[in-house]
Amino acid sequence: MPQSRVPGEKTWPTQPFSSFPPLVPQKITPEDAWGLTEEDREQCRARIRSLHSDGIFTPPSLDGTLQVPGNAGGVNWGGAAVDPEHGLLFANTNHVPFEVRLIPREKVAGEVREAENNRLQGEFGRQANTPYAVYRDPLVSPNRLPCVAPPWGALVVLDLNAGKIRWKAPVGSVKPGLPSGTPTFGGPIVTAGGLVFVAAAMDTFLRAFDVESGRESWKAELPASAQATPMTYSIAGRQYIVICAGGHGKLSTKQGDAVVAFTLAE
Repeated sequence: MPQSRVPGEKTWPTQPFSSFPPLVPQKITPEDAWGLTEEDREQCRARIRSLHSDGIFTPPSLDGTLQVPGNAGGVNWGGAAVDPEHGLLFANTNHVPFEVRLIPREKVAGEVREAENNRLQGEFGRQANTPYAVYRDPLVSPNRLPCVAPPWGALVVLDLNAGKIRWKAPVGSVKPGLPSGTPTFGGPIVTAGGLVFVAAAMDTFLRAFDVESGRESWKAELPASAQATPMTYSIAGRQYIVICAGGHGKLSTKQGDAVVAFTLAE
């Protein structure tokens, strides 16, 4: 595996890999740069070209490493759902590469001040009691869209018996005129009725997909964006699907404090 370029740091020579196919890309090149305009594409190509990138597990460096998948996933914190009857695993995924850069401890305060003055939108990790802090920033174009082709968020279904991806479905939309598939935070659930429910996108919808085909079967608008995982329960013979719609500050999605339940009409 790629080795660390940081003085005094030694990384392990190997890493484990799953026998299943990856659910998202694990490496990008300058040729993968995407943007709405040629200026966007050229700036994205230049930024990708400037970063260390030897594939997944490339360690962070002092002058910038390309992290693919980014720190938001791949498969994000919402986890996955499994349909044991069909042998399928459903995972909500992101495809937004990040730049990760280590900062020597004595330079951290100055870099934080500079970032605040320049209104940079990345994040600092203090990493107390270590020689380095860390800065991470999503790889986006001047139009603030990811530097890779959409979808940037998708529901991916893995056939556990065949060991291959069955289908992928973009989740969410940013605004009219842009491709579907936004960055997502939140996981799916799957029901015995053959539906997988997911919200998580930057829009305000809860969606249901057919487990076999990946076709969107239903959606309902929520009072706020739902960066959350749905839940389901049954009372008196009726099944309910519930989702928390609170929004997300970092994604700048519509915020609220609603808990919304759905059930089939009698």
